[in-house]
Amino acid sequence: MKRVYVNEKWCLGCHLCEYYCAFASTNEKDMARALKDIRIHPRIRIEEKDGISFAVSCRHCDEPLCVKGCITGALTRKDGIITIDRNRCIGCYTCILSCPFGAVSPSEDGAIQKCELCIKTAGGTPKCVEGCPNGAIVFEERGE
Repeated sequence: MKRVYVNEKWCLGCHLCEYYCAFASTNEKDMARALKDIRIHPRIRIEEKDGISFAVSCRHCDEPLCVKGCITGALTRKDGIITIDRNRCIGCYTCILSCPFGAVSPSEDGAIQKCELCIKTAGGTPKCVEGCPNGAIVFEERGE
């Protein structure tokens, strides 16, 4: 299964992936207009430690602890992709506590959010990958 991978050696820490991620969920054509004067809530985020920048995103684990910990069944894994049914999420945040990678976060409306590989909006290559100017984020299949 294809997944998002990040090469921290190439990451510039520019945060463009965050903006492309936030833009992907707006259903707008123009990024500047869509994101103007709003605080973005991306499903991928850049962190920095000891001078190294890296992106934190859902890894769509084979044995996802977030799905196992979800008490309402709002998180499901189908075809290798972990998705959220926002109507079922009650905001208990058990999944946030369960994720060993810190890839699940609260959304602005109280439910949770995480990377869903842009399957609901882009239907192809995730927008964070398309927008990375240095090619630090890739969407590919790798051997175990």
